[in-house]
Amino acid sequence: MIYGLSQTMKKPASQSRLAAVEVSQAQRERLAYIEMRAWFVGEVRRPDIEARFGVKPAAASRDLTAYKEVAPRNLEYDAVARCYRPTNAFKPVFGFSVDRVLSWLQTGFGDGLDPRPRKPAPCEGPGVVGQPDLNILATISRAICAGRALRVSYLSVSSGRASRTIIPVALADTGLRWHVRAFDRKNGRFSDFALRRIEKAESLDEKAGEGEKLDSDEQWARIVDLELIAHPGAKWREGIEADYGIDNGVLRARTRAALAGYFLHHWQVDCTPDHSLNPSKHHLWLRNPETLYGVESAVMAPGREGRAA
Repeated sequence: MIYGLSQTMKKPASQSRLAAVEVSQAQRERLAYIEMRAWFVGEVRRPDIEARFGVKPAAASRDLTAYKEVAPRNLEYDAVARCYRPTNAFKPVFGFSVDRVLSWLQTGFGDGLDPRPRKPAPCEGPGVVGQPDLNILATISRAICAGRALRVSYLSVSSGRASRTIIPVALADTGLRWHVRAFDRKNGRFSDFALRRIEKAESLDEKAGEGEKLDSDEQWARIVDLELIAHPGAKWREGIEADYGIDNGVLRARTRAALAGYFLHHWQVDCTPDHSLNPSKHHLWLRNPETLYGVESAVMAPGREGRAA
């Protein structure tokens, strides 16, 4: 895939059924929301549609009925929880892009239908190499919402393919790839798993136990304050300060300890105590390296690779 260009997506076969049902564009948006929420959250209720689109209960009921007409095998009603859930025969009707789904999961914005939105002006970015599989992403996000365990087949760079039982607790964008933060029962600790390395994911009928939930993840809960300045070895530090919007000489950033190493690696911040890395490659220097004490992800920070936190 060329950087900055989206991959072409095939329309699902069920699109023909959608075309056969007479619905307005506004209702199509609501049907897409029903599908996305069911697929990636694992449940959808009438009040969800009412709250998202500001429609009356009767209109929300009609939307659910319309979706079931389009995809009669996709949803089943859970009378106990009073919600609709995706069936084992679920097949998406709408052609969602991975970027759109991840944007929605991350910010709650981006429920639209077109996987290739029109741009008001030519604009490209570096793109992401290797998008996660949507079905695996859906299984993971449903497990996060339900607080359930998964059995995954994972390709570790250090130890190869292995079966692991994990309890996913959060999704995280490292700037280069998407990870799932999860409790790893094999190692008895919270770890990061790259989404692209998860080959298979199977939902287990097991709830997260004590110490396996997000509020027990100390590295996720801890907030790290970073003080970044233009690299002291740079000849023209004013240009660097303009690039990063540095006011009064210091750029202050806050991030979770679990993500601090990714942040510093992504921005190529020199984290050596004596700012000894090449300033032509590392425009920023971490002025307060002591803030990384006890930060497990700091092993990925430039100048600290492989060192204990």
